[in-house]
Amino acid sequence: MTTAAITPHVTDYKTAGAYTGQKGIWSWLTTVDHKRIGKLYLFTALFFFMVGGLEAVVIRAQLGGPNRSLVSAEFYNQLFTMHGTTMVFLAIMPLSAAFFNFLIPLQIGARDVAFPRLNAFSYWVYLFGGIFITVPIFFALAPNGGWFGYTPLTTKAYSPGINIDFWVIGLLILGVSSLAAAFNFLTTIINLRAPGMTLMRMPMFTWMSFVVQFLLVLAFPVITIALVFLLFDRFFGTNFYTVTAGGDPLLWQHLFWIFGHPEVYILVLPAFGLVSELLPTYSQKPLFGYAVVVYSGILIGFLGFGVWAHHMFAVGMGPVADTVFSLTTMLIAIPTGVKIFNWIATVAQGKLKFTTAMLFALGLISLFTIGGISGIMHSSPPANLQQTDTYFIVAHFHYVLFGGSIMGIFGGIYHYFPKMFGRLMHEGLGKIHFWLTFIAMNLTFFPMHYAGLLGMPRRIYTYDANQGWDLFNAISTGGAYLLGVAIIVFIWNFLSSMKRGAIAGPNPWNAPTLEWSIPSPPPEYNFAQTPEVHSRYPMWDQRASDVDHPKVNLTEGKSPEQMGIIMPYNTIKPLVVALGLVVMFSGLIASRDPATGGSKPVLWVMFAGAAVMIGALYSWLLSPLEPEHHAH
Repeated sequence: MTTAAITPHVTDYKTAGAYTGQKGIWSWLTTVDHKRIGKLYLFTALFFFMVGGLEAVVIRAQLGGPNRSLVSAEFYNQLFTMHGTTMVFLAIMPLSAAFFNFLIPLQIGARDVAFPRLNAFSYWVYLFGGIFITVPIFFALAPNGGWFGYTPLTTKAYSPGINIDFWVIGLLILGVSSLAAAFNFLTTIINLRAPGMTLMRMPMFTWMSFVVQFLLVLAFPVITIALVFLLFDRFFGTNFYTVTAGGDPLLWQHLFWIFGHPEVYILVLPAFGLVSELLPTYSQKPLFGYAVVVYSGILIGFLGFGVWAHHMFAVGMGPVADTVFSLTTMLIAIPTGVKIFNWIATVAQGKLKFTTAMLFALGLISLFTIGGISGIMHSSPPANLQQTDTYFIVAHFHYVLFGGSIMGIFGGIYHYFPKMFGRLMHEGLGKIHFWLTFIAMNLTFFPMHYAGLLGMPRRIYTYDANQGWDLFNAISTGGAYLLGVAIIVFIWNFLSSMKRGAIAGPNPWNAPTLEWSIPSPPPEYNFAQTPEVHSRYPMWDQRASDVDHPKVNLTEGKSPEQMGIIMPYNTIKPLVVALGLVVMFSGLIASRDPATGGSKPVLWVMFAGAAVMIGALYSWLLSPLEPEHHAH
């Protein structure tokens, strides 16, 4: 296309946004800037990722050899429950949310998200919810019924203590955060795209994020219903899951997995979007089959709601149901495989640059493919019956979620670090991190396939010798230790690069999308003028324009107000509303019942939390509306 890809801006793109009007801790507590909220998500999720990793290392230390007694059976139950819960709800999803927050407005040419204060509320609910569900492990009161919470194990009759209460209420709190963010990003992508940015010109990360928001909006109400039923059973004596009173424990499994399988794609699709940004950049050629990759992502989201019961082949649904879900499980492999082939075709004959980010993108392709192939095995009910609840399944979903989600997210961090912080991460340390991670990941999880096929069940805290599992568990444990070393290298690189990394220009990778047309890190207002888009790859279609050779700098050191740009006001109200919400829920378990060891509500705590939440919410909603997206 010969026309300009974006309208030139009167901005010095060689100068990182010099105006930084927000300073100090108070500015972080009150911020509604999507970029700052993205960084808050990133730091918090990386912390929880380390917490979940530490839990995994203790699990592997316990299983490294037969008949070990490093931890008790009860504490082991708490460890594997919190490891799964932490990694899914407090690490991988929020790491994706960090990229949603930071990148989506930049990629679509917007100044901010549609609802900046709702965005801040979403983060604070996540933070307080994460603290609520994590702290009990320090008092040996953490959830202990598995991250899937199967009934009747999690009902009052079989788990009378307070542990499961933390899990039920914690997930309800975290669901509020996810739904608030999803509605916000859906509105942002639909309404705030720059002129000329049609849906089929959107960057691939924004497209995959768009699909994920629909999955969140449709899937989270289902798990919310399941959790509310369980909460009522535990606190108010109802019998949704009590067999002797006419309830049905399988109702929980259906509701959980109707949410749980779309959740897999909620976790993986953002990483797919990141890889679809990285591969064209480091191959210096457009993504092969852009439209096909878009449609395959949409199809994955659609079919993801039709495969949940392959998690339930062992419960006796009957041959008709087994056949239907077997076929749909095979079918969903098609759009997933399409992405793999499109990525390979993108790399083919490209001018490859093997940066750390590129290595992680290629690592995702190889490792996720292994997880996908073992997933196809589970689509066969007879094979599934042999493999279910064994370590073969543990190996499968770690290749999908670590080999897929985490590898893609690491690649995204290395790629977008200069855009976030204005500096480059150290490539030497980055490549050490990659190779340690790649080797350790395979050492940790590949032997689990063999242990599972030899009959090692999931969720056992010890085992006898001479069952054929000793060697495979020893290798897995060694791999987990090495994985810990890899994460330490990454954290050192991440933190040191924030202060000492090489200064990055606006586009150090010669990337093609809109976010690379502005300074690194971006100014508070993102774009001095709203860009006008004419192609999918504006930076490549305008290499010789004012984006690379800017006019006289008229913005350096100026505040948004001096430039005539009105930004939303900072406010503490979203934090206060989130805090009130969590205190209100905490009132349900604020006191322990000495007779049962369980919890009982403390009404004054609930009412105090509700009063704070409602008061702050009314103050928030009745405050004057700011002109949040004023164009000058």
